[in-house]
Amino acid sequence: MPKLDLDTVPERNTTGYPGSYADDVAGRFVRRIGDAARLADFGASHVVLRPGAASAQRHWHEEEDELVVMLWGEAVLVDDHGRTPLGPGDIAVFPMNDGNGHRIVNESGADCAFLAIGRDGTGVVHYPDIDLKWNGAADRYEHKDGSAYD
Repeated sequence: MPKLDLDTVPERNTTGYPGSYADDVAGRFVRRIGDAARLADFGASHVVLRPGAASAQRHWHEEEDELVVMLWGEAVLVDDHGRTPLGPGDIAVFPMNDGNGHRIVNESGADCAFLAIGRDGTGVVHYPDIDLKWNGAADRYEHKDGSAYD
């Protein structure tokens, strides 16, 4: 199965974000192509953002490198350095534990898509703008003080 038929990979529009934190990603559609291809060392996702949608809450990973390749459309990378336009062929990289909170937002009037490569669910993920962190060892979202969301 070297060539993956993207249409055979289920598209999901779900999130584990608690409460209103989920609102920003309501227009995000993800196909977990790494899972579909049975990749073991890293994950890969095909992500489509509808106009107004964000890829995630602004975040950074302690134990995961991330790489994003824009496939089509236009988006804006929002990180600690400001706002950077992204278009087809642009690549953004986020080394693990660098503390640079980031996300991609579609501020255009049309859908955009990118390929995200990393390792989902591992380690600790920090969300600097909100009272949220991901604890991969416990497989749950927590408040910054470590208490669980109900």
